Amino acid sequence: MLMRALNLAQALIACPSITPKDAGAQDILAHALKEAGFEVDHLLFGDVPNLFARYGTGGPHLCYGGHTDVVPPGDESRWTAPPFAPTIRDGVLYGRGASDMKGSVAAFAAAAIDFVQRHPNFKGSISLLITGDEEGPAVDGTVKVLEWMGQHGHIPDVALVGEPTNPKALGDEIKIGRRGSLSGTLEVIGKQGHVAYPDIAINPCARLIRLLAALEDHVFDTGNAHFPSTNLEITTIDVGNPTDNIIPARASARFNIRFNDQWTFETLEAKLRDILNAVSNGYQLQLRRGAHCFITQPGPWTDLVSQAVYDITGRKPALTTGGGTSDARFFAGICPIVEFGPVNATIHQVDENIEVKVLEDVTRVFGRILERYFA
Repeated sequence: MLMRALNLAQALIACPSITPKDAGAQDILAHALKEAGFEVDHLLFGDVPNLFARYGTGGPHLCYGGHTDVVPPGDESRWTAPPFAPTIRDGVLYGRGASDMKGSVAAFAAAAIDFVQRHPNFKGSISLLITGDEEGPAVDGTVKVLEWMGQHGHIPDVALVGEPTNPKALGDEIKIGRRGSLSGTLEVIGKQGHVAYPDIAINPCARLIRLLAALEDHVFDTGNAHFPSTNLEITTIDVGNPTDNIIPARASARFNIRFNDQWTFETLEAKLRDILNAVSNGYQLQLRRGAHCFITQPGPWTDLVSQAVYDITGRKPALTTGGGTSDARFFAGICPIVEFGPVNATIHQVDENIEVKVLEDVTRVFGRILERYFA
């Protein structure tokens, strides 16, 4: 099982599957799963390749969610070895996707293959939903496959997404939810003119500064038992002014809010307008909804995964909701969903890597989850 996980991880890393190109990664995975008796469907939505594989037809049904696409490697000259030439050095496997998340996909596939070989007639089903669109727009990936699964009788009872969730050591954290994301563009229209004649111009900058200060100073909430507080971050301020003697015609800024389960898109959008209207109504605001907030309340599924992690690592993982967005949000509302995977210290970085021991222990954790769930 452990050698299969390592060999499969290396084979997947060798595929330059930069979103949305697959470069053969899903074929490698499909071949390994088919040999073990999994039924495999290749699903193309738009330009995005996806894979669904299932062993068994009955319940209970556990689904693993993951992705084979990766972010670009950046300046390859800065890598100590080529990013798509998997290299083991001093017990560490280097390569793009090693920790995010080809290593995790390989670990679960190896654990699942081992499980069905030892328990060919177990009661239930194991499936893998693997997309090539997680690092991209996430429009033609997991969300479309889940729709297809619903149409073809593949809805799972529980789901496990193998994203790298541990900040320092394996066993630190299990994610039971994620914050939502809302982005906005705030614009103030003025009247261009010479700085020496402000009486015949209208400077939009001062008003924009006051509006931004009101947003920045507002305390949306103080968090709760499972979520940190909602935070708003201003990401850019622009006037497009090439000189210092012109009052600009307009000024704009962009911001992003990561919000907890005390808010919905609707209530948060209304609050933003209330804050701004208290300062001035002379603005234009465009809002773009990103990921929604979700949470799996602690219960039997979170307890089972936590115990499996403890069994292998000796650490009792914290149940957290921090970090960015992930495809786990698409499972929310369908079934209980948790996220657990490797250490995330090097994801998206030059020389991304995973310790071979960590890869082996992730495989063991996944194996223990299967044993406990189908006991």
